[in-house]
Amino acid sequence: MEIQLSPEIISKIPNFKLGVIEYKDITVGDSPQMVKGRLQLFQESIYFDLENKNLTELPGIQEWRSIFKTFGKDPNRYRHSAEALYRRVKKQNYLTAVQSAIDINNFFSLQYQVPIGIYDTDQLEGAITIEVAKAGEEYLGLNGRMNSLENLIVSSDQLGPFGSPFVDSSRAPVTAATKNALQIIYLQPSTAVKSAERLTESLMKMFTQIHGGDASFNIIGSD
Repeated sequence: MEIQLSPEIISKIPNFKLGVIEYKDITVGDSPQMVKGRLQLFQESIYFDLENKNLTELPGIQEWRSIFKTFGKDPNRYRHSAEALYRRVKKQNYLTAVQSAIDINNFFSLQYQVPIGIYDTDQLEGAITIEVAKAGEEYLGLNGRMNSLENLIVSSDQLGPFGSPFVDSSRAPVTAATKNALQIIYLQPSTAVKSAERLTESLMKMFTQIHGGDASFNIIGSD
């Protein structure tokens, strides 16, 4: 699948990079107990770590807040998805198991403090561009609301935006019926390429252990 970064993003954040994983012939369902247990224990560990900390000081949370600000989006009003997860944990409003693909996404997003999106590729059309949304662009999000996308980094196909590090659209969610998927890790720009590769490959291996199928990954960026 062809995925490109827009020149606008590269010009403002020269070291911007994404981890991209393509999955084929996967089986999505309930998470195994191992994943449920690790997700719960990890959240409890984060909660105690955050007791006397301001979570906006965490490197990953801070870096993505800065990216939102760079493109003109108020990070206090539009919190990237990793920060939103951390805020839930800080309130002890722990994430419960939903289904295997979402649970793995949430686990790695918490572990690496980065937004991660996963999409049913059979619901997408044509090449994909990572770009900055224009005035008037919006979509119905998985949060059940129409979301203004202006000045947000978005993932777009021929039909328009379908995902972002803020909230994904309801157009291409991964469900129990999904067989082919695209996973986008919105890496911290400061992450070295080798570290980005290790992180992305680690996620890919855990995902295929649980979901089967075939997978390949790539780091997209200007490095």
